[in-house]
Amino acid sequence: MAARKSVKKPNVSAEELTEYYREMLLIRRFEEKAGQLYGMGLIGGFCHLYIGQEAVVVGLEAAASEGDKRVTSYRDHGHMLACGMDPNGVMAELTGREGGYSKGKGGSMHMFSKEKHFYGGHGIVGAQVPLGAGLAFSDKYKGNDRVTFAYFGDGAANQGQVYETYNMAQLWDLPVVFVIENNQYAMGTSVQRSTKSPALWKRGEAYGIKGEEVDGMDVLAVKDAGERAVAHCRAGKGPYILEVKTYRYRGHSMSDPAKYRTREEVQKMREERDPIEQVRDMLLTGKHATEDDLKAIDKEIKDIVNKSADFSKESPEPALEELWTDIYADNLPQETA
Repeated sequence: MAARKSVKKPNVSAEELTEYYREMLLIRRFEEKAGQLYGMGLIGGFCHLYIGQEAVVVGLEAAASEGDKRVTSYRDHGHMLACGMDPNGVMAELTGREGGYSKGKGGSMHMFSKEKHFYGGHGIVGAQVPLGAGLAFSDKYKGNDRVTFAYFGDGAANQGQVYETYNMAQLWDLPVVFVIENNQYAMGTSVQRSTKSPALWKRGEAYGIKGEEVDGMDVLAVKDAGERAVAHCRAGKGPYILEVKTYRYRGHSMSDPAKYRTREEVQKMREERDPIEQVRDMLLTGKHATEDDLKAIDKEIKDIVNKSADFSKESPEPALEELWTDIYADNLPQETA
């Protein structure tokens, strides 16, 4: 394994750093288990894993406050876990069981949690961006100081609805952080081949939207940038764009052999830039944790993930009558004259 460069001293406490390590490891182990269940035929349809991108959502959740909202695309399991959704409910939804967050009717792409302010998981490329602006509009209308994180990828960044949303968000000073998770390959084509202006965050300049690029393999750098973005939005200054340069280790989905890049490239990223290993090094070199401490955390996380897999297998299939539920909203306010 190649020697890693020395890592800057963290600007967080040992407890916070340990928690980031734990959260990223949970996502990694959960996604590895989901990949196994998919290979066993227990997860059907599409399954897009977040392996390699863990620092993005963990860093940004560290910058969020209670009541902030998040909406994303179909590479969404990591977002669910990072905002505190129960691994049992997430895994059971992946296997299409009654104990899942959408009662087994949504699968990998369509999970929601009103309690955790998680608004999906959306399969239409780029469609979650205007939805995120709508969530932010709701908060501005209510006059609170909540912020919405609208996540999308480098492939979706070329969608026209993104720029229509940029215009409205800036026009109305909406408190939304547009997070471009640039994993550099979209569905299977590199940014260099598909995009004439690869500095994606700068596209907001035409609308006067502030933004920046951040190293998405460094959880502390993401947290730092996230705090700037959130402060901008809470101050009533309108939207902010974060282009988070990250890298997925697996293909676009479980059915993608990822032949558009070399194994050597992926291995180099794993050895030199892995977000979890960077924090592990900081914990060890800073004497915040021992090897035994980290082994205990890994065992704890594996137990959580294994229990979620067992729950997802044991939970029953949705009843047939469940097809007719969750179609219309309940308890809508009555119209007034």
